[in-house]
Amino acid sequence: MTDAQLGLLVATPIIIVFAVALRRMGAVRTTGAVVAVAASVAIAAVLFFTQ
Repeated sequence: MTDAQLGLLVATPIIIVFAVALRRMGAVRTTGAVVAVAASVAIAAVLFFTQ
């Protein structure tokens, strides 16, 4: 596993936690949080498998 892949495995859950925290605080709507999580997972998957 490369350093870039390890970074993706660390950064993606952090993004998801932030999205959930912002949703619970009422800073973003549910659809915004879902889109943020889905986009981060999709981007991480593409980058992980193309490294």
